[in-house]
Amino acid sequence: MGKKVVVGMSGGVDSSVAALLLKEQGYEVIGVTMQIWQDEDVLEQTENGGCCGISAIEDARAVARHLGIPHYVMNFKREFQENVMQYFIDSYLKGETPNPCIACNRYVKWESLLQRSMEIGADYIATGHYARIERLANGRYVIADSVTASKDQTYALYNLTQYQLAHTLMPIGEYTKEEIRRLAEQENLPVAHKPDSQEICFIPDHDYAAFIEKQAPERVPGKGNYVTKDGVVLGEHLGITHYTIGQRKGLRLAMGHPVFVTKIRPESNEVVIGEAEDVYGNELFCHFLNWMGIEELTAPREVLAKIRYAHRGEMCLIESVGKDCVKCSFKQPVRAITPGQAVVFYESGHVLGGGVIAPCGEVG
Repeated sequence: MGKKVVVGMSGGVDSSVAALLLKEQGYEVIGVTMQIWQDEDVLEQTENGGCCGISAIEDARAVARHLGIPHYVMNFKREFQENVMQYFIDSYLKGETPNPCIACNRYVKWESLLQRSMEIGADYIATGHYARIERLANGRYVIADSVTASKDQTYALYNLTQYQLAHTLMPIGEYTKEEIRRLAEQENLPVAHKPDSQEICFIPDHDYAAFIEKQAPERVPGKGNYVTKDGVVLGEHLGITHYTIGQRKGLRLAMGHPVFVTKIRPESNEVVIGEAEDVYGNELFCHFLNWMGIEELTAPREVLAKIRYAHRGEMCLIESVGKDCVKCSFKQPVRAITPGQAVVFYESGHVLGGGVIAPCGEVG
């Protein structure tokens, strides 16, 4: 019998084909779907769907049955509430724009799932991410680019630990999305033509502010002032949870020309408004660092840095400026440096490391 691998099956085509490929490679495959939705009725869970609703469980179960592998549902509601939803709320209330998928990857899909998988005797866990895992000459494991740039998911995986990477398989990183669909069709998988989920799974309507107001009504500061960087009041905003850096639409400001959110000040409940050029910057500071390709940053280093999932990346110089703090100086100005988002450093096609973008000067 081959080594045992637990595949995180979301009910989508990618994780389903991951299970298929690993079975063909001789692994003993066990399918697991993570139940993370909170206290909802069946109708709500079915409507929300995404990667974690009732429909996802049913689809994953159908695929497992088709492949002839066991399938289980594991309850991760508490872990998801604490490490993803609460983090998301706290970050927005601090004037940041978080990336919940990164937190979910690190603390739920890997930390919690890996621990339970090891407890039942698994050697690895596997997912349907478009990325590859490689081991460098220095012995360290890294996330490497997938073969398809259009679906590359390395940015959202920068926070994984060495232990997690050593016990993870990512079989679809060698394929394009079109090839994955084709494999699913050839195998007659019931999810072969299922569309990809695009939204944050626990906020399918994209109304982040309404979600936060429902979850933490006593903490939402409410309306405040739009101001210029010099403090001139321009009007009234709906609440800081409605905005992110670089935002232009939905401001409801009659300025006669397009203006943008350039800063959010939670301490004074103000949203700073500026011109298009004010949204660009040449440097950022980041903290909550995770190094992947190296153990630590001991000298300045030139890398490619991405400051959001869809960012193509820009060359910059990174240097340590204190404990758990790195300064990034870009060669060309980058748009909308957003506190709370991740900045991920790439070198030679793999993730060197990354961190969380901090408000200017506020690290530690």
